[in-house]
Amino acid sequence: MQNDAPTDTILIVDFGSQVTQLIARRVRETGVYCEIHPFSSAADKLETLKPRGIILSGGPASVIEDGSPQVDRKLLEYGVPVLGICYGQQAMCVALGGVVEPGYVREFGRAEVRIEKDCSLYDGVWELDHSYQVWMSHGDKVSEIPDGFAVVGTSPGAPFAMIANEERKFFGVQFHPEVYHTPDGARLYANFVHKICGCDASWTMAAYREQAVAAIREQVGDKKVICGLSGGVDSSVAAILIHEAIGDQLTCIFVDHGLLRKNEADEVVSMFRHQYNIPLVHVDASKEFIGELEGVVEPEAKRKIIGRLFIETFEKEAHKIGGVEFLAQGTLYPDVIESVSFTGGPSVTIKSHHNVGGLPERMNMKLVEPLRELFKDEVRKLGRELGLPEHFVGRHPFPGPGLAIRLPGGVTREKLDILRQADAIYLDEIRKAGLYDTIWQAFAVLLPVQTVGVMGDGRTYESVCALRAVTSVDGMTADFYAFDMNFLGRAATRIINEVKGINRVVYDVTSKPPGTIEWE
Repeated sequence: MQNDAPTDTILIVDFGSQVTQLIARRVRETGVYCEIHPFSSAADKLETLKPRGIILSGGPASVIEDGSPQVDRKLLEYGVPVLGICYGQQAMCVALGGVVEPGYVREFGRAEVRIEKDCSLYDGVWELDHSYQVWMSHGDKVSEIPDGFAVVGTSPGAPFAMIANEERKFFGVQFHPEVYHTPDGARLYANFVHKICGCDASWTMAAYREQAVAAIREQVGDKKVICGLSGGVDSSVAAILIHEAIGDQLTCIFVDHGLLRKNEADEVVSMFRHQYNIPLVHVDASKEFIGELEGVVEPEAKRKIIGRLFIETFEKEAHKIGGVEFLAQGTLYPDVIESVSFTGGPSVTIKSHHNVGGLPERMNMKLVEPLRELFKDEVRKLGRELGLPEHFVGRHPFPGPGLAIRLPGGVTREKLDILRQADAIYLDEIRKAGLYDTIWQAFAVLLPVQTVGVMGDGRTYESVCALRAVTSVDGMTADFYAFDMNFLGRAATRIINEVKGINRVVYDVTSKPPGTIEWE
C-alpha cells in the first residue's frame, strides 16, 4: 500500500495498549484501511496519510502522571472526527480542558453501560435507556468533561463512560469496543468509520492486489528478486504476488531443513513448479540441519542453529543465481508494529520473525515486502484472491524452526519420523471430524519421556505423545480446544496402533496465558 493510494484511511494513535492491533483489525473488517503509529510521531503522518478519522488507543499509563503520553494538539486540530478509547478518552479530555482523577471504583472486566442520550456513535446499535455489556479495564476516570461535550453513557464505575461532542465529531468511551467481550464493538467502529468519518468500504483484497502489483513493478523495475520459501502461507502468498508482478525475474529458494510436516516439502515444490510455474530452487539440506541439531536440548540453541544454517544455505544458493538486487520477505503488519515500541523508538523486545532474518544486511540487498500492511487473516484473503487452494490457504500456523521445537530434548531422524506420523494422524482425525477450520492450531509433541505399556502379551517401554489444540483470534491469547472425549480416544488409539515408538497419548489443557501455544 502506498500512502498516496486512492483509499480512505483511519489513523490509529498508539498509547501502548496490548489490544491496539485489535482496533486496526476491527477497522479493516469494515472495509476501511488504517495504520497504527506511536503517539510520539503520529502527527507527522497526517500529511502523507490524510486520514478521514483518528482513533486514540488505550494504554497502560496514567494520564495524570508526570511524563505520561499526551495527545499532540495537531491531531485534535486536524479537522476530522476523533474517537478516544479508554486512555485515549482520558488523554483527549485532558488536552481539551477536562479533568481526570484516580478512580474510586476501578472497573476491570465485564461491565454494563447505560445509554443516557442519543449519539451518532451508536445510532442504530444501542437504544436510549437500555444497558449493554462492554469490557472495561481502567483505574483512572474522567471526572469533568471539556466544554462542548455531553455525557451519553454511564457505568457504575465511570459516570462519564461515554461522552460526545457532536459538533466537532469527537467521541470518547471508557471501555474497549475492539475486544470480543464488547459484543457490539464492531458495529460501533463501523458507525464511526462509515457514518461519522464518511469512509467508503474500498479496502478489499482485489484492490490491494492491484495496488501491490503496481508498487512491486515500480520498486523492482527489471532487476532480479529472490524469495526464501518456508512452506508457510505468508512467504508463499508473497512469492505468488511478486511473480504476478514481475514474472521470471523472481526466483524462489526453498531450503528444506527436514523439519517440516509429513509430505509438506513435496506439496510446496509441486505447487510452485507445476501449478504456478515459478522458478524454484529446492535445496534438501536435511542432513546438515539434523546433523547439527542432534543432541541439542536447549530450545534457543536449536533456533540459533536452524537460523544460522538457513542463512548459510540460502546465501550459497543466491550467489549461484547471481546479479540479484532484491530479497522478498513475507513480513506482516504485526511484525512491523512489534519492531517499534509505542514511545516511537525501537522495541526492547524485537522479535526475529522470519527465517530470512539477518539476510538483507549480510547480502547487501534491498527488501521487497508486499504483505507488510496486512494481518494474517488478510494474507489468507489475498491468497484466495490469488487462487491458492483452500487447503493451503487455511493451514494452521507453523513455526519457522518446524518440528525441532515440537521435540523437547534432542532431535533425531527417528524421532522426527515418529512425530510426523503421529501429527499426520491427529490432523487427519481433526479433518474427518470437521473441526480443522474451527481450531486455530493443532499439533502433536513427542515428549522426552518413556512409559511402560502393554501391547499384546508383551510389555513396552516407549515414548509419550502430547496432543495440543487451541482456539484463538490472533495468537496473542488462546484457549485449549474442548474436544469430545470420544474424539480424543479415537485419535489416541490410532496413534498408538499405527505409530511404532509411542505407547501413551496425553492431551494438553493449558491456555495462553499462562502457557504458550508451542511447547518450546
